[in-house]
Amino acid sequence: MRNIHNSFRMTALVLLLLSYAACREKLNNPDDGDPFDTLDYTISVNTIQPLISCYAEFNDFPWENFPLIATKGDDVNAGGEGDQGGGYTDIDKYSNFVENTYWMFNNSWCNLYADIYEAQLSMDQIAKYRAHASDKTKADQYTAEVKVLRAWDLFLLSRMWGKILIPLSADQTEMYNLKLSTKDDVMKHISAQMDEAIPYLPVMHPNKRTDIKGGVTKYTALAIKALANLELKNYQVVSDATSQIISSNVFVLEPDYYNLFKLKGKLNSENLFEMQYSDADYATGNPNRGYVFSFFGPEVWTPKVTGSKAGWGFFEPSMKYIKFMLNRGETIRLETSVIFTRRGIAEIKKDPGFASLPAWISDTTASGDIFNDSYRHLFSSGKHYLPSDQLSSGQTYYGTNKNFTCIRYAEILLMYAEAQTQGTSGSVITADAAVNTVRLRAGLPPLTGVTNAQVMDEKFAELAMEWGTRYYDMIRLGRYSELNYDGRTFTTDKTFYPYPKSQVDLLPVLQQ
Repeated sequence: MRNIHNSFRMTALVLLLLSYAACREKLNNPDDGDPFDTLDYTISVNTIQPLISCYAEFNDFPWENFPLIATKGDDVNAGGEGDQGGGYTDIDKYSNFVENTYWMFNNSWCNLYADIYEAQLSMDQIAKYRAHASDKTKADQYTAEVKVLRAWDLFLLSRMWGKILIPLSADQTEMYNLKLSTKDDVMKHISAQMDEAIPYLPVMHPNKRTDIKGGVTKYTALAIKALANLELKNYQVVSDATSQIISSNVFVLEPDYYNLFKLKGKLNSENLFEMQYSDADYATGNPNRGYVFSFFGPEVWTPKVTGSKAGWGFFEPSMKYIKFMLNRGETIRLETSVIFTRRGIAEIKKDPGFASLPAWISDTTASGDIFNDSYRHLFSSGKHYLPSDQLSSGQTYYGTNKNFTCIRYAEILLMYAEAQTQGTSGSVITADAAVNTVRLRAGLPPLTGVTNAQVMDEKFAELAMEWGTRYYDMIRLGRYSELNYDGRTFTTDKTFYPYPKSQVDLLPVLQQ
């Protein structure tokens, strides 16, 4: 099950995957020279091709990246042992971090740097088309889009490793000469890059774009700028960026929270940024273009649609999160976020404070799939679940055809509210209004005079299992005690991952 994703894998530093269709023949015959020699940069309509290549790399997101990003918080546990045990469960328990030979470290490092170098190459190619174009508008827009995709990769890398290298060209050998940039410097770089990109980006919802459906827009860049400045605690910048998104009136919360994370969520009006997948080519015999959601799926289940495949059982909502949600009287968000097994329900009831549970808590989902007991996990993530009756005819793999959302409008509202409770100014709406908009959908009563602690609780409830948000919030605020749960002991030296050993062996700067 150590299923290495079908995108190109690197075992050394970075080997760039060139994906332009026109270059494939050249790549198969390296003695024929530079694969770009035959490109005619005077054909302006082809300016979009490097951008399409960059989006292809963005969507080709290897499954092993996400566990490293999202498993360390108190909202998520690494499910069970098995062939992803050892290093992966150590990550969840903050132990054995000096063992930097764990394969996920090197793969994820290389995966994200490959995307960054793809972005650098794409910008170089767009610049060559731009030099011959009478109208530079499209080339400027495409360059701005690539900057946003590149910024996302840098953001993820720095959240995981803190100090990282920031490539500034498509020349991979520059890695040997780059100096490490601190996490603060990386976030400042991202913020500046978004300022450069924003003036050239489409001013619309991503799902309204007709050239690249779901492609990034001005609001995607503003969201990433807000996220970077949240890490820096530049709360006024966070407030200003999120205010622009809110006041645009372009985004709305999806009323159906449960189905927001199902097929209805694809290019939903709530989403600012998402990886897109499709099984449209299945009937013609072409490979399915999907994320490997099997990682999140139950090891054993009884699907409503017979023949639908189970998953691996390696990602489970924590007992702490479930009890937190039960204490709040959550129903909609809890049912959406957590899928129960009978064994999991029995474990909850062992706590006298939860001996009696709401009748709706069951091992059968609202969609009719039954999640059976497994030694690997007590619960599964509902946010990464696609009901078997939403699989396309002929498809059987867990989660196939489901998109993977990166940034939602709910997070924008809560970042805005957080900034307001940190003392910033912002007149677009009040912190109360921002939080209560999110709570209303969840069926919870409104709050008055919302505090920062209440905002953070709302983020915990709303954004659990999504991109490690809870963990990075607690790290940023120094609330380390929250990460000590179920026998885990967090210490600040475990904040970041160790550099992969194979990279340390190659790059002297990492040895320092």
